[in-house]
Amino acid sequence: MRFIDLFAGIGGFRIALESFGHSCVFSSEIDKFARQTYSANFGHTPHGDIKKIKVNHIPKHEILCAGFPCQPFSISGKQKGFNDIRGTLFFDIIRITKYHQPKLILLENVKNLASHDNTKTLNKIISKLDYVGYDVFHKILKSSDFGVPQARVRIYFVCFRKDLSVKKFIFPKSKNRNVFLNSIIDKTETSPEFLIKRDDIKIFPKKLHTNITGLIKIGAINKGRQGERIYSIEGYAPTLSATGGGPAGKTGAYLINNRIRKLTPRECASIQGYPKKFKIPVSNNQSYKQFGNSISIPVVKAILNEIQKIPHIY
Repeated sequence: MRFIDLFAGIGGFRIALESFGHSCVFSSEIDKFARQTYSANFGHTPHGDIKKIKVNHIPKHEILCAGFPCQPFSISGKQKGFNDIRGTLFFDIIRITKYHQPKLILLENVKNLASHDNTKTLNKIISKLDYVGYDVFHKILKSSDFGVPQARVRIYFVCFRKDLSVKKFIFPKSKNRNVFLNSIIDKTETSPEFLIKRDDIKIFPKKLHTNITGLIKIGAINKGRQGERIYSIEGYAPTLSATGGGPAGKTGAYLINNRIRKLTPRECASIQGYPKKFKIPVSNNQSYKQFGNSISIPVVKAILNEIQKIPHIY
């Protein structure tokens, strides 16, 4: 089927959908550095600001996918929701959907969207999608349940046009949970730009190591706040972040070959399920932001695998 890739970032949705034989007919992304990475990997540059694009200029399509901006709903932000200009970008999804009526809509956002404003935000999203003709299914899924070593939790929406009469959709179940950081870490990496050398690094005695949902905290830098926590590569990484400070901001810190370091951009790509051939043409800071904003590709693939079991969708 034909699909459009909105708020496309660096193309995580596209990689997942193309692996099932679907073809991208349109993409949109406002960030110039993300567009650079997208262009390097897919051979064309996405259109810019979706708010400036008329619906009749978008090609016909059967699938709309969008990891629409999460900052308005994120627990790490100000949580202004639809009062934030980025939050209103959801209504561009509605604008396009109302006109084109694709068979299927795939959306992703932060877990906090489900409870934001006492669930009013979630209910508003479902209500708007229902109004333009869609049956909406949603579930919170963990990336670490689908073969990537990251404790990333996100809400996913699968929406079917009502005339398709899909009254039940079962999201994929957990599988391949035993993939840990040590399987993707480059143990030969010694570049100074990733190493953390400080006098306030503390490695805890083994009896004080804490394991919470696969994250194994083994030490701290300074006071051990966000961006100052040291983890074992025998467990998962914390959620990659597009923002965040501290000496290990965005990736967390790890004890590898008796050195403390951040993850490299290539390791971040692997943690999100990107293939080894994926090109990273931007600076380290931009790449951290891009992979922190991205979807986890294996989760979307698992969802698509369940969708393709519904025969009359295709």
